Amino acid sequence: MGQSQVCGSSYRGDPTEHMFSAPERRAVYRVIAERRDMRRFVPGGVVSEDVLARLLHAAHAAPSVGLMQPWRFIRITDETLKRRIHALVDDERLLTAEALGAREEEFLALKVEGILDCAELLVVALCDRRGSYIFGRRTLPQMDLASVSCAIQNLWLAARSEGLGMGWVSLFDPQRLAALLAMPADAEPVAILCLGPVPEFPDRPALELDGWAYARPLAEFVSENRWSYPSALATDHHHGE
Repeated sequence: MGQSQVCGSSYRGDPTEHMFSAPERRAVYRVIAERRDMRRFVPGGVVSEDVLARLLHAAHAAPSVGLMQPWRFIRITDETLKRRIHALVDDERLLTAEALGAREEEFLALKVEGILDCAELLVVALCDRRGSYIFGRRTLPQMDLASVSCAIQNLWLAARSEGLGMGWVSLFDPQRLAALLAMPADAEPVAILCLGPVPEFPDRPALELDGWAYARPLAEFVSENRWSYPSALATDHHHGE
């Protein structure tokens, strides 16, 4: 009594049986806390093939709805193509600035990408023929995008653990980028990832340092049982303890 069969083995309900060591837990929480969306990279920086392969394996280990693995990664090594992608992003940067109205000049002062400076450039896309995957998507078709986001986050955290910065650029017209990269008709680009060595990792998000926006406390985002019922869990805890 008191035991249950989990994956064919006896499990007593004690989570410490599967717990990482304290230093390992601290490392996991540290990499989450110190991840930053980077825009400034070390000129001439390099990411070795071995490290890049590890990062892509980390991304590919992400969970996905129905195990559909909807992510596709395109590594951009052609310098002319990089410049064309940069031009496409800059077009959208100017359109976004115009759409922001009163904050146009403030936005234009921000550095929003590092495409021409980073060591590695990746484009991440949703795969084609996604409509054939029904498991977990019948009522929530956007779960393919959620799955790709998990892969990107895996890559991001792994990059931070390797001492590398990464920036997720979303300022682009998906149709234009898809055409530029000769994607199938129903594939859809969702991210341009700038990756490489960086001068430093700031202790706060860049948009906070630039005064654009500020992160809000956890208490505003956690409720209990109903949308607007506060939860006592939304308090500070020591990471990895």
